[in-house]
Amino acid sequence: MKAKNPKDSLTVLTDMVLPGETNALNNLFGGELLARMDRACSISAQRHSRRIVVTASVNHVTFNKAVPVGSVVTIESKVSCAFKTSMEIYVDVWIEDRETGERTKVNEGIYTFVAVDITGTPVKVPEIVPETPLEKERYMGAKRRKQLSLVVAGRMLPDDATELKALFGK
Repeated sequence: MKAKNPKDSLTVLTDMVLPGETNALNNLFGGELLARMDRACSISAQRHSRRIVVTASVNHVTFNKAVPVGSVVTIESKVSCAFKTSMEIYVDVWIEDRETGERTKVNEGIYTFVAVDITGTPVKVPEIVPETPLEKERYMGAKRRKQLSLVVAGRMLPDDATELKALFGK
């Protein structure tokens, strides 16, 4: 299986926030944004694995700024790290100023997807080779998050968590 680069899985979804998708403050419902993020991440995971993919977890989401009705929202996702059968996908959410076109990052998230066959059995995915400084940073962060998750779940001994130990200089 040939390794891939994060850019191979880049997914960009652009849409407008309509009144029926907003809360009482005329801002996009958080759940609506999460669904859009999940769809973009799903496409990225599918592009990387070329398999059926399922959402395994939403590891992190931040809502840094409200997304008002009428906003043009762009969601960008790509695989940040690939493990045996799972992939971590990092997603950034931007809104565009109507007058200047300037983009502002309003949200980000980290999702995990698993590649499966037609019966739902997990299957191996290609390795990923990060290229840019940001891709390398997100790749290493994914390695640490994976080890932390395994340690917390009791599936890895803390002494075996090499990426975490390196973070703390041990």
